[in-house]
Amino acid sequence: MRLIHALAFVLCGAITAPVMAQTAPAKAAPPDPPASAPVSLSARKVYEQARSQLVQIRTVLKGQASQTSVGSGFLVSAQGHMITNFHVVAEAALQPERHDLVSVTADGREAPVKILMLDVLHDLALLKMADAKAAATFDALPFRPEGQKLAQGERMYSLGNPLDVGFAVIEGNYNGLVERSFYPQIFFAGSLSGGMSGGPALDQEGRVIGVNVARRVDGEQVSFLVPATFASALLARGRDAAPLALPAWPVLTEQMMAHQQLLTDRFIAQGWKLATHPRYQVPVPPDRFMRCWGSSEPSRTGGLDFERSDCVMDTRIFMGEFTTGAVSVRHESYDGRKLGTLRFSARYAQSFRNEHFDRRRPDQQTRPQCHEDFIDRGGLPLRAVVCVRAYKKLPKLYDVSVLVATLDEPKTGVQGRFDAQGVSYPNAMKLAQHYLEAYAWVPSR
Repeated sequence: MRLIHALAFVLCGAITAPVMAQTAPAKAAPPDPPASAPVSLSARKVYEQARSQLVQIRTVLKGQASQTSVGSGFLVSAQGHMITNFHVVAEAALQPERHDLVSVTADGREAPVKILMLDVLHDLALLKMADAKAAATFDALPFRPEGQKLAQGERMYSLGNPLDVGFAVIEGNYNGLVERSFYPQIFFAGSLSGGMSGGPALDQEGRVIGVNVARRVDGEQVSFLVPATFASALLARGRDAAPLALPAWPVLTEQMMAHQQLLTDRFIAQGWKLATHPRYQVPVPPDRFMRCWGSSEPSRTGGLDFERSDCVMDTRIFMGEFTTGAVSVRHESYDGRKLGTLRFSARYAQSFRNEHFDRRRPDQQTRPQCHEDFIDRGGLPLRAVVCVRAYKKLPKLYDVSVLVATLDEPKTGVQGRFDAQGVSYPNAMKLAQHYLEAYAWVPSR
């Protein structure tokens, strides 16, 4: 995780976020010195063997010594190639005219580095020492062969520079892959801290099995790693690439276009849950790469009874100043038979009007363009609003929001909302249609 002016960014939703619901930005007070803990002989051995391959990655203002963020990384070739997280180097990747990157080894040697290639979907970056002669003096950490699968409970060692206080080794365990993550992530039972993002996680033989990326802010010993296979593949693709010289927005756009197509195809292919409401067929996705939570609020005063379902993705794609590339689905059921027709109608309409859109900065997105209509779904009347906003730095990508309200009953009803972020315009319309077509009557028995 990187530190920016005493802010600790924990990447990995929101029900996060890249930590989003897994990862969410959180302010951190000035850190106390970490408490000392016993270190096993295995941990000491792993750290001593890997120490010379560890680096701290600093983002500095161009022409100055002032750092704006710090993270961790590790050497993966004798020629000076390094792996870290994209979110560690995002400022330099997106604003190269303002920022440079510097690596610092555990023994204090500094060297400028350049970005060769990015994998924003897995939050990875491939760097290289700018001075090839200096880079040739370094050893490299080996990757564990893909054929050697990790076992549940296998010991792991995460390395990095937590909170910019010094290089450290954190012991933990492998607990399989994270359930319902859109892309594979390792569930690491260990404590990662800000500044460790981009550091390696090693097995007992000192081989790379993952890359530190995120932790849950609402739990203990719940952290996340990018599987090493994606880092190894990035090295293979980008080993001979020329350094990025311009802002990386075209690279991000290209990779997001691939992501949004996969997201659209998987979301539509999975279909909808059955029996989501006694009167209507309401679109609720299955728990495959989303988590659905429900709540109920019966009126204590004989008024409006209310039930709600929220389905969200943990996976979101980090874009520097914002995240995108996710879908969410929500519906709310209202029962106002205790209120009467007029009072229910007023409350029901007000709830629909209260819906708003994520207010991104105007330099990131255009104003929403909305269209409202009344549609008929096999005799079920619906009020529907579809809104679309374009990204200014990610050409051809949009956010789409769909609001729906049933209109067949004077004292009860369902309102729903669908959001897709970072999709193409054709897929935005395709997803909106897929959502609207899911509303129907429950077939009579």
